[in-house]
Amino acid sequence: MKLVTYQAPGAPERRVGAVVDGRVVPLSQHFPDMLAFLAGGAAARATAARAVGAALRDPGALVPLAGVRLYAPVPRPASIRDFMVFEAHVLGAMKTVAGLRGEPVDAVQVPPAWYRTPAYYKGNPASVVGPDADVVWPSYSGLLDYELEFGIFIGPPGRDIPRERAAEHIGGYTIFNDFSARDAQGEEMTLQLGPAKGKDFDTGNAMGPFLVTPDELRDPYALTMVARVDGGEWSRGSSRDMHLRFEDLIAYVSRSETLHPGDFFGSGTVGGGCGLEHGRWLTKGCTIELEVEGLGVLRNRVVDA
Repeated sequence: MKLVTYQAPGAPERRVGAVVDGRVVPLSQHFPDMLAFLAGGAAARATAARAVGAALRDPGALVPLAGVRLYAPVPRPASIRDFMVFEAHVLGAMKTVAGLRGEPVDAVQVPPAWYRTPAYYKGNPASVVGPDADVVWPSYSGLLDYELEFGIFIGPPGRDIPRERAAEHIGGYTIFNDFSARDAQGEEMTLQLGPAKGKDFDTGNAMGPFLVTPDELRDPYALTMVARVDGGEWSRGSSRDMHLRFEDLIAYVSRSETLHPGDFFGSGTVGGGCGLEHGRWLTKGCTIELEVEGLGVLRNRVVDA
């Protein structure tokens, strides 16, 4: 099932709906928002499926998808944790940074701790935007970058979740573009803390267009991932290259810590999935499209403040 947070023309509020054959089935009488859907787990998915079945027998209530405004599936996640589980990206980014600093690139190696520890940073849930939203260039940056990622939303809450039960807590998948001010990030990371303003600016976290429930994906770890800028392909990779899977991340983070419905876990950038690795940078006015197999296309335009 593909779900959206949307606003129909003339409607005063955002609603939750399911997308079927280019139309939206309203689900607001069952779920006031996407957090309520996620908290309900398998029971909520069953309720949504019954509502979709009933609506298809009376299609007059359906809304054309092309006629609504889509927001991020969870407009304000409970939290954002972004990991880095693609080895090729870690190594590629480290080599690029070493080259910019005039250091020998051939000597660069991924730190041994990376293979043992699912490291992550926490982002700003208040800076999330959805598909077709403008991303405002941060005033203090001269080097803005995209990151080709996808991620999960936690469904039912849990603490000390064993890996073999972790999949039960995945409420859905979506595409994630972690926009990054690379010049600010580069300086901050020399302090062995952050990133801070390298990531934290309004509109810097783009998500969508759908929340795709786990039953909809045959294999979330075999998805083709593509990034295009102004129609030209800049990046291509696959989720099969993840060193750790989301089940590993859930088990790690939930140690002595409760996970809540709507917590977001980003995969981190797929190998080759950002401009930094290619020495290419976004420009004001450009349009970035991230496409992940089974999850749709997340499109955003970069604008000048």
